[in-house]
Amino acid sequence: MRKTIDFLLNDWLDVAALVERARYSEHSRETFASVLDTCQRIATEKFAPFNRLVDVQEPRLENGVVVLPQCAYDAARAYVDSGMLAATQDYDVGGMQLPYVVELAANAFFAKAGVGLGGGGMLTVGNANLLLAHGTPRQKSVFAQREIDGKWFGTMCLSEPQAGSSLSDILTRATPDGDDSAQDELGPRYRLTGNKMWISNGEHDLSENIVHLVLAKIPAVDGKLVPGVRGISLFIVPKLLVSPAGELTGERNDVALAGLNHKMGFRGIPNTLLNFGEGTFPVRGRPGAIGYLVGKPGDGLKCMFHMMNEARIGVGLGAVGIGYAGYEASLDYARNRKQGRPSTPAGKDPASSPVSIIEHADVKRMLLAQKSYVEGGLALALYCGRLVDEARTGSAESVPAIKALLEILTPIAKSWPSEWCLEANNLAIQVHGGYGYTRDFPVEQYWRDNRLNMIHEGTHGIQGLDLLGRKVLMDDGRALDLLARRIDQTVRQARGHAELQAESAAVAQALQALLDATRAAWSTSQPDEALANATPYLQAFGHVVVAWLWLEVARVAVAAAAGRDDAFLRGKLQAARYFFDFELPKIDAWLAVVAARNPICREMQDAWFES
Repeated sequence: MRKTIDFLLNDWLDVAALVERARYSEHSRETFASVLDTCQRIATEKFAPFNRLVDVQEPRLENGVVVLPQCAYDAARAYVDSGMLAATQDYDVGGMQLPYVVELAANAFFAKAGVGLGGGGMLTVGNANLLLAHGTPRQKSVFAQREIDGKWFGTMCLSEPQAGSSLSDILTRATPDGDDSAQDELGPRYRLTGNKMWISNGEHDLSENIVHLVLAKIPAVDGKLVPGVRGISLFIVPKLLVSPAGELTGERNDVALAGLNHKMGFRGIPNTLLNFGEGTFPVRGRPGAIGYLVGKPGDGLKCMFHMMNEARIGVGLGAVGIGYAGYEASLDYARNRKQGRPSTPAGKDPASSPVSIIEHADVKRMLLAQKSYVEGGLALALYCGRLVDEARTGSAESVPAIKALLEILTPIAKSWPSEWCLEANNLAIQVHGGYGYTRDFPVEQYWRDNRLNMIHEGTHGIQGLDLLGRKVLMDDGRALDLLARRIDQTVRQARGHAELQAESAAVAQALQALLDATRAAWSTSQPDEALANATPYLQAFGHVVVAWLWLEVARVAVAAAAGRDDAFLRGKLQAARYFFDFELPKIDAWLAVVAARNPICREMQDAWFES
């Protein structure tokens, strides 16, 4: 994976050019490489050897305390000591001012080595970044700074047992905590009551404190919760209460662990049900968890989306890492497993020696598919990371367009790797045959771990609705137009290479089909008709985007390979060709139902499912 990361960062994305921007001027290609070296080493030494251990020794409760194996503490400490929690932050808060694209690439090593050990880092960074964007100066210095320093870890508390992804239906409520609540130095102080479900790292002792970011509703004057999302606000709810100076007071907040969720994957991460304000730990003599308002009342989702969008790119990258782990494991197995004989005259002799299964065309097919998925997904994540850096440091004139492009690509950055790198893990099991279905080999765990990524931070259904129902329509389709222009630019550049004529034409045709289907879906202006097939639209959109990026990578590989026979670059070109010949044609079926506004799914009746 490292060689591909270096190729994508340096040969394709030219991250060294970022040092020409003031924010990154103290860096160089060498400092970027040093960060990657450090993270690769830590992932290899502190994460990978224990990935199976945390899968079988999952978190457990003893006397109300979450118990984790020692390796979880060692991995968390190693990650904190690496400085990666502060990697992209300003120098004046202890950060490295590292480009986000380099941070993503570095985190790919941890995702690949042991996702069950590394979940806290992504959440803590996202939590801190949200507070830096929307918090008060005191909230930044007390909560965000300690997260950046690795002293406290963070969570995001959105879902509830009865609501799931339907945030408009949350019931957690927040009421002002006394007459002086508005004057609290840590922010307007509220008492929260309610329950939150699926909270990763919601309870542990890996850090001195846990900073929960909690969505809740402030009741109206009649005491009732405002329906829909307009009434949702965001609160900082620390596990342990703190002084305005950021010192632990020794008092426990009224946040109680109600239980652990036992998932099929990501078993090393404590996933919790939390009760807020039920009186388990009364604060100042009465129930109610103390929380501090972030931003304005009713701006909770606006603030939280800052963290969620960042997390969605991180989820996609995590899916890539796990997919990559399965790909490399199955590649190694295929090279060493002897079975069967070639479909050549020589192979007809039963006395001849069996060959490595990588010599069989169908095994090559499965390995090529995996390679096209994981490297395509990695290119997608890093491209989005590069856009984040451009948005942070670009000119006032360029930034709006970059942000619009990032907006439309974010649902794809989350959803496409989570679906197709999962398929890579599925194929990794198949390459292993029956052995892949046993716990003697790691590929079954990789599949279990990766299966979550299609669900968390917004399911496929939610991402599809967001893409077709909002992203492609916003500002009269401006983001879609910007993306189409970038794709067209790549097509025109690739046409300059004789080897890429067919691929250039395929991407151009696919883009036109996507644009036509988008218009057809909304031709009646009926949301129920257009959005009924939002998920096939999401799948097709993702395949078009990844085909475009494979054309980008192929263009660079062709130029780099000129005049020499390089196996690494030939592999890139072959994987690209596989994607164009085997994967891109799938969009025809997906877009057909979108363009026709196919009514089969939306017209299906509950009673007709009777079996």
